Amino acid sequence: MAVTPPTGETAVDERRAHELIEEYEAEARTRDLPPAWARAARIFGVAVSLIAIYYAMAGAPIPFTSIQLIPNVTVFGLSLTTLHIFSIVFLSASLILTFIHYPPLRRWRTRVDAVDLVLMAAAVAVAGYLLAEFDEAIYRVGIPSPADFAFGLLAIALVLEGTRRTVGWHLSALVLVTLAYAYFGAVLPQAIRHRGFDLDQIVAQQYLSLDGMLSLVYIAGSFIILFTIYGAVLEHSGAGKFFVDLAFALSGRRRSAAGRTVTLASFLLGTVSGSGVATTVTLGSITYPLLKRAGYDRETAGAILAAGGIGAIISPPVLGAAAFLMAELLRISYLEVLVMATVPTLLYYLSIFLMIEVDARRMGAREVDIEAPGVGSLLRRYWFHLTSLVSIVAFMALGMSPILAVFWAVVFAIVVSYADRELAITPPKLVSVLADGAKGVLAVAATIAAAGIIVGVLLQTGLGLKVSNLIITLAGGDLFFTLILSAIVLWVLGLSLPITASYLVAVPTVAPALITLGVPAPAAHMFIFYYSVLSEVSPPVGLSPFAAAALTGGNPYRTMMLSWKYALPAFLVPFMFTQPEGTAMLLRDTTVVEAIVATGTAATGIAALVTGIGGYLFRRTTLLERALLVAAGLLLLQPGALGDALGSGLFVAAAAVQLVRMRVAAIAPG
Repeated sequence: MAVTPPTGETAVDERRAHELIEEYEAEARTRDLPPAWARAARIFGVAVSLIAIYYAMAGAPIPFTSIQLIPNVTVFGLSLTTLHIFSIVFLSASLILTFIHYPPLRRWRTRVDAVDLVLMAAAVAVAGYLLAEFDEAIYRVGIPSPADFAFGLLAIALVLEGTRRTVGWHLSALVLVTLAYAYFGAVLPQAIRHRGFDLDQIVAQQYLSLDGMLSLVYIAGSFIILFTIYGAVLEHSGAGKFFVDLAFALSGRRRSAAGRTVTLASFLLGTVSGSGVATTVTLGSITYPLLKRAGYDRETAGAILAAGGIGAIISPPVLGAAAFLMAELLRISYLEVLVMATVPTLLYYLSIFLMIEVDARRMGAREVDIEAPGVGSLLRRYWFHLTSLVSIVAFMALGMSPILAVFWAVVFAIVVSYADRELAITPPKLVSVLADGAKGVLAVAATIAAAGIIVGVLLQTGLGLKVSNLIITLAGGDLFFTLILSAIVLWVLGLSLPITASYLVAVPTVAPALITLGVPAPAAHMFIFYYSVLSEVSPPVGLSPFAAAALTGGNPYRTMMLSWKYALPAFLVPFMFTQPEGTAMLLRDTTVVEAIVATGTAATGIAALVTGIGGYLFRRTTLLERALLVAAGLLLLQPGALGDALGSGLFVAAAAVQLVRMRVAAIAPG
């Protein structure tokens, strides 16, 4: 997405920014299609989006009426709104579009080859066979026919190839290891042994049932694609540029203004891009000169960009694909997930803002002139973009399901875009929106299908519970150590898997361990989601920091470690809301007073920790003051009245020592 910098400066040109996004985000490595195939991809992408819209809206009434917007149609006795049928149709369609847009090798980016045509035909075949045999095949899961086995094996191979092309080989390799575990279970060590399954049993479960690759595909084809369409509407109507301009206009001229501007813009731009790497690079190409003029070195500037970009993934109203999966797996509304994410998100950004403020004072960052349109003029012309921050939540608050809420938010965004004729989503733009929305969901669809295979095997073999019991055993049944081991598991998964896959794989392995020790299921899932996201900035692999370093020209590993420093206090937040006295932070099953106390002590703890790590409170800290501040932060981040009292006391003591030093220095002669 191209946006024009308010300052008129660019760190890199648009082509270079696009190259960086492609290099560090596998989902962006698409083909440069020749004209004929570009038109075909566009038409097919629109068709995929329309299929998703039909599934979402068929039989649903227009709000506040009894009129059905789209009737439910049955063809040859089959209805696309049947979950099983829609799942295989959407998976097949998304695979076809994947083989058009994503090359098998990066050097084959300018043409669609015969191999791709064969794979597209195979994707049609696996869906066509299941539809033709649907009434009988779904009852043959236990005793699949040779044809069931052949087409099921082909379907698994297509998902593996689609996953490899979109998100890399790591997830596909893990799927193969998992399938091998299901087959060779009888000869494995006792701790992970199971009776083993025949190939036809494994394949049938994955292809013919809703307990394998198809288990969660419908979420990609309903919730997630509607959000990618929504993001495309915002992008084509200029919301990205507006949010960046607004962040510049709202910033003051303090020494930390440049860093705060970048972080605020990251939060706002994330509602359009939905990607940590894309937010980091797109914003960095505009704002790096600003950070440079303020006195930030290349690595620190890159760290601020990366930390803000990752935060965009956990920010309401769009939290990323894993949030929709969380709502479905917990059987709660997406609005409830948004509410649970609110305080952790605020604490994450509080951590970054405070760290920026501390660093600006400690490093002596310079004030800069931020040239931008006035807030008033921006809002008068582009006010309608602000509706994107509240429309989805407002529609859900009216009682709509998440799917209907997003659909009507899309419609509303299209309508209000006509407030500015230059930015209006006209019919030609709408075609582009639908095509881009379909393209944006491809990597998620492949990831969910591949992760569904892994989850299916975990449930089929009981490995999920074995791993969960092992975590509890290693932690000695202690919740704190179980949380540490769970965080390590998520960190390891995050080294090679995308966020969505990390979340899905961890749910059947990590969540049972936490729930067994008394953590409420929503808090356990939020812990997994939060750490799946934070793994994107964790050493030794951090795609956003590496992309930021490539943009700024800084050292990638130092950039990554500084990014980790900016986000470090936020790594402790999940430990808070999984404790018995800290679940109030999720604003669920709690009173207003409890929520305020939990949030307030958490915010104070983060402030203490940030100032201790950063080495600056009212002035540079001594070693003793830093120790007091860090200890205060850790105590305040541990829920409980005793910890809060001790932490507050240490924080006050550190502040008092600094104030005394400042007074002594002020009255000292000379």
